[in-house]
Amino acid sequence: MDKQSQALTESMENYLEVILELEKTNKVARAKDIADRLQIQRGSVTGALKILQKKGLINYKPYSFITLSDSGKKVAKEITHRHQVIEKFLVTVLRIDPEAASATACRMEHAIDEDTLQRLVCFIDYLQLCPRVGNDWLTSFANYCASGDIDTNRCRTCIEDCKESLPGKNI
Repeated sequence: MDKQSQALTESMENYLEVILELEKTNKVARAKDIADRLQIQRGSVTGALKILQKKGLINYKPYSFITLSDSGKKVAKEITHRHQVIEKFLVTVLRIDPEAASATACRMEHAIDEDTLQRLVCFIDYLQLCPRVGNDWLTSFANYCASGDIDTNRCRTCIEDCKESLPGKNI
């Protein structure tokens, strides 16, 4: 997270994220579209846009289109990246419903630091690449969450399968 994004409130970060989304779909953003996406009154948008414009994060003039500046685009992409990583972790690893995961990620993305975010990325990659975990492990975890009970017989079988598939490895 760079210094510019640290000085932003959660609300300001949400504006940048929405403007980035609108630019991707419409090439520009309008105050009305931002208000609709954030489910707020249009009058509330103007003050926030002025602040973001003063910070050099957006190109804005009243009653005109809004675009991200280069630095605003960089910050917005960082925010979006944080959201995507957290959402992926919640859905893929913790097996949270995608809609709930997205809403939760939206709240968490504003507080997570870069080191923790990178650790989440590494953990997700590890789970997908390590032969001792992977989809079987994630499915087993999901079953455990659903039932609250672990099948110790299945664990023993899994451990034996791992030992056989990785001879000489210390499991």
